[in-house]
Amino acid sequence: MTKREFLKSVTCSALVASVARNQLYGAAGTVPTPPAAPGAAQDFWTEIRQAYLLDPARINLENGYYCCLPQPTLEAGLQHARDMNLEGSYYLRTRQFDDKLAVRKMLAEFAGCAAEELIVTRNTTESLDTVISGLDWKAGDEAVMARQDYGSMLDMFEQQARRHGIVNRIISLPNHPRSDDELVALYENAITPKTRLLMVCHLVNITGQVLPVRRICDMAHARGVPVMVDGAHSFAHLDFKIPDLGCDYFGASLHKWLSAPLGTGLLYVRRDRIAGLWPLLGDAGYPVDDIRKLNHIGTNPVHSELSIIDALAFHRRIGSARKEARLRFLQEYWTRQVRDLKGITLNTPAESTRACAIANVGVNRLAPGDLAKVLLAKYRIWTVAIDAPAAGVQGVRITPNVYTTTAELDALVSALKELA
Repeated sequence: MTKREFLKSVTCSALVASVARNQLYGAAGTVPTPPAAPGAAQDFWTEIRQAYLLDPARINLENGYYCCLPQPTLEAGLQHARDMNLEGSYYLRTRQFDDKLAVRKMLAEFAGCAAEELIVTRNTTESLDTVISGLDWKAGDEAVMARQDYGSMLDMFEQQARRHGIVNRIISLPNHPRSDDELVALYENAITPKTRLLMVCHLVNITGQVLPVRRICDMAHARGVPVMVDGAHSFAHLDFKIPDLGCDYFGASLHKWLSAPLGTGLLYVRRDRIAGLWPLLGDAGYPVDDIRKLNHIGTNPVHSELSIIDALAFHRRIGSARKEARLRFLQEYWTRQVRDLKGITLNTPAESTRACAIANVGVNRLAPGDLAKVLLAKYRIWTVAIDAPAAGVQGVRITPNVYTTTAELDALVSALKELA
């Protein structure tokens, strides 16, 4: 497939009017012939890159915070906004509900769960904080989590401790685990008869480490403990379906690896756990066992939500398995060149099954903030500093995306070698 053909196929599907969105899902299954290997068929990835409008002022290796939208998704989102603005309140009081339901069903199908178990939220923080704050905590109840978990969720657990008197049992994950058994045992040893919830990251945001979530869930369930999974960095990054994890709750940000607009996320709640959650915002319009009770967020930008389908179409044209393989290839391409160099510390496991796109690297003679500054000022490489000594992580997070080239990663490797 040529660049022109690729862009034309994506753009045409992305600009279909919202009333015909149900047809788009099937069209998105048509993809180019997969390359023989993730590092091969460079023309294919060049075509993908051409779908993005990139700032030439810097090399963007900080896609973990926000993955830029490809132009077809961006343009479709702008058209959704124009269409909605044209009809104004008429659209909001009539068609928006059917359109949002269609989005929810398509997203649930992609996630591998029932639409009755999933809602569209604004981000992972909203999703998981809805669960944390929605449980009927009692003084003395315990929750298990890791020091490397995302700060917003740790803050919410701390708020529940102050408000309800719960006890937070915090473990620390090794950057280079010896085995899955070691990781599972860390969580298992923190569980007591008072444990009401265990939170685990599918993919740790500061290091890129992929955790054995299914084994942790199975262990916790055997002890009678429900599990909440932070999937902010795994959804549309790793090739999986939510039920594969065996968890009770799952939250993700769609503006990350699905490359959907800002303000889109998801919350999955296993059907039998819905009734046990209090809504973050009151809504008496739904039964206690209807997940929509958790989704009362007032008037919201529907055009962003509609763009989720366009993001799904673009993702499907690449293919989940192929995307994961490419992202892992890009990470290993640069980490293998610097992992054993004197003066450099890799805070991400070397085993392919324990990481994908994200990795964290430190230069021993530079503080993380200084390293990030010099990479940008001297080498035009945009990253983010992670200075978390209590979590055992000090370095910069390197996060390529599908449009990243090996030449850009060569620039990173050259910079790290020079600085070390």
